[in-house]
Amino acid sequence: MISSMITTAFELPGYTIKKNICIVRGITVRSRSIVGNFLGGIQTIFGGNITIYTNLCEKARLEAYTEMCRHADAYGANAIIGMRYDTTELMAGLTEVMCYGSAVFVEPKL
Repeated sequence: MISSMITTAFELPGYTIKKNICIVRGITVRSRSIVGNFLGGIQTIFGGNITIYTNLCEKARLEAYTEMCRHADAYGANAIIGMRYDTTELMAGLTEVMCYGSAVFVEPKL
């Protein structure tokens, strides 16, 4: 997997982009369970980091990121530039997380 060659920048220092391949993305749609909402509600009483929601968000981002990397691998890319996350609430309690970027083929500069 190409996870070490991913950046939010539009270039990779020390590398030359030889080919722009395509836009790649990974998408996951997540919902909160009744139990998760209950436990999250209890945590809000005490304030601070609501860990049950933090963990849900981290898992969703990781799933989308991993899927984006798989998509880039399938097209023969060895790097992704301009990587971003986007989140949309589809309906109450249902959220889409998308990770996307430009799949490219790079070579080290000589």
